[in-house]
Amino acid sequence: MTYWLAYSALGSVAGVLAGLLGVGGGIVVVPILAFLFTAQAMPAPVVLHLALGTSLATIAFTSVASLRAHHRAGAVNWQVFRSVTPGILVGTLAGSWLAAQLPTRFLKGLFVAFLFAVALQMILGARPRPARRLPGAGGLLGVGGVIGGVSSMVGIGGGSLSVPFLVWCNVSVHDAIGTSAAIGFPIAVAGAVGYAATGATAAGLPPHTLGFVHLPALAGVAAASVLTAPLGARLAHALPVGPLRKLFALLLLAVGAKLLAGALGA
Repeated sequence: MTYWLAYSALGSVAGVLAGLLGVGGGIVVVPILAFLFTAQAMPAPVVLHLALGTSLATIAFTSVASLRAHHRAGAVNWQVFRSVTPGILVGTLAGSWLAAQLPTRFLKGLFVAFLFAVALQMILGARPRPARRLPGAGGLLGVGGVIGGVSSMVGIGGGSLSVPFLVWCNVSVHDAIGTSAAIGFPIAVAGAVGYAATGATAAGLPPHTLGFVHLPALAGVAAASVLTAPLGARLAHALPVGPLRKLFALLLLAVGAKLLAGALGA
């Protein structure tokens, strides 16, 4: 019961962040799930892989709730979504396969570096040149491949990459967040399928798993996040996003520092 409550609380926070910042929530879900799985004495070699796969599976549910709320506000660019999705599917499947072949320590280091990089970008908030625009269909296809590959390797819905990219191309912040929520869905589905498939034959998996997807955690986190994602989306359109993104950057730095301390201790 304690872990069910923890999964639900985590899902509630992830849902608000997904709707508010278009980040899918995985950037918080992955380290917390890794902590909870370790506390349940799950085998250390598969803990982070389970956290990554389960995080992506939860984002499939969270992103739908978030994108519906943003779509009702007219903040989803469906043309961008259609152009990046093929690249995202290929990149995500390739990234999830590669992540399953890599050791936990390497993945943890990659995730920490990614957290720090995203936090720095959020804090600096560099403004793009006024003339910069979105690339054509071919460029968006390539961007989708990069976003999908990196996202699946660190267990996120892509918002930490797609929102800065869209803003860099002079898409409004609210439209960037809404479009990012939509982009998170194909990333999450392809990534979850990839982790479920590559983990199907892994040794030492705990009960109630589908490959590298832990079903009880998926149910608890997804159920709560679906309820709170629309709230986050409403807040995104009512509150100033700039200060909130800087606050979120501080959260990323804190999470990254904790993971780095744990890795150095190990």
